[in-house]
Amino acid sequence: MSAAREAALRAMALVRKGKFMSEAVDEAVRALGLDRRDAALCSRIVHETLSNRGYIDSVLGQWSKLPMNRVEHTVRDILMISAAQILFLDRVPPSAAVNEAVELCRRHGCERATGYVNGVLRRVTENRGRPLALPDDCSGAEYLARRYSCAGWIAEEFVRRRGYEGAEALCRANNAEPPLTIQTNTLRTSPEALREALLSSGIEAAPGLLPGSYDLAASGLISSIPGYGEGHFYVQDSAARMAVEAAAPERGMDVLDACSAPGGKSFAAAIRMGGEGRILACDLKEKRLKRVTEGAKRLGLDGMIECRAMDARTPGEELHGRFDVVIADAPCSGLGVIRRKPEIRYKTEAEVASLPGIQLAILEGLAACVKPGGTLLYSTCTLLERENEDVVRAFLAENEGFTAAEERTLWPDIDKTDGFFICRMIKST
Repeated sequence: MSAAREAALRAMALVRKGKFMSEAVDEAVRALGLDRRDAALCSRIVHETLSNRGYIDSVLGQWSKLPMNRVEHTVRDILMISAAQILFLDRVPPSAAVNEAVELCRRHGCERATGYVNGVLRRVTENRGRPLALPDDCSGAEYLARRYSCAGWIAEEFVRRRGYEGAEALCRANNAEPPLTIQTNTLRTSPEALREALLSSGIEAAPGLLPGSYDLAASGLISSIPGYGEGHFYVQDSAARMAVEAAAPERGMDVLDACSAPGGKSFAAAIRMGGEGRILACDLKEKRLKRVTEGAKRLGLDGMIECRAMDARTPGEELHGRFDVVIADAPCSGLGVIRRKPEIRYKTEAEVASLPGIQLAILEGLAACVKPGGTLLYSTCTLLERENEDVVRAFLAENEGFTAAEERTLWPDIDKTDGFFICRMIKST
């Protein structure tokens, strides 16, 4: 029995119980003690399953005698992860996926479903080169939503912003498994030494988009990567680091990272500042700051980074006028990181409707914390204009002391990063 497939099934059960994909995969990998190779396969299977779940569900529905919503949870999960291998993992022989699916049924008390599972997956295998049967009038955003497994309103937003071809390229990129991007902690090691350690352990490390960054293929638990315990690197997509580069914190500055957890921007700022200066890392809830504190200690930055629970909409008066750089990486709908968090792709429009008001309130609250001549950096990991450009326009209209110096949207299909919005504003008075 493949340990990777057993772990993938366990991770799917955890996702159904509310875990995020990354948390579920890590928990399953730890529980079964997978080696790096099996952990990578588990991660790939789960990612492909969740990224294409609407499409896979429709394919299975074509060959199942039972409606998929009536299939028992464990059997349905087995069908989903197995179909994902058949449809999307070229290196997995379909026969292996089918045989292992039958074995998973036996191991998990679903003996009576083995014939059903075998039959459905064999039909999927026989017809995997055929396009999904869709209504004749299914086109445009509706087609993208069905083919690339996302909510219809999200597909409509992508078409509105990028046109049909651009939206399809974006949806395709959102379904691809992203690399694990790590950033060198140059206060403890050099990029060259880090890469040598990775290569010596058999981990391929392709140079990332920014100096000192490396893109790794899925490699199991992050804590098992050489140099993790020594604080030689931290995990951060290039887009998030680009936001810190735009804010340009320098040695000796006072920096406020107002929505800090899990801490990547605070770490990037501290390293960019050469370990000299002060960073106040805040987040709404104390428990979210635990990862910031732990990460800062591992990286040797705990003497520079102070953590404090704070609502960024109402910072204390003692923080007013104190900071050279204020970073507001605001809570958002997350549509730029669908490739990392597949669960986002089925959010409802109602779930994100209140976010622009919260984002604007955060900017207005933090404006008072910026020194004259200082920088206010607004960023999100979404691609919705209402949460990005519209929020900035509304803020600038009511805060004449600020001017926009730089504004940029990063797209997964174009920039090869997470989807991200960055706006750097300068306070004149």
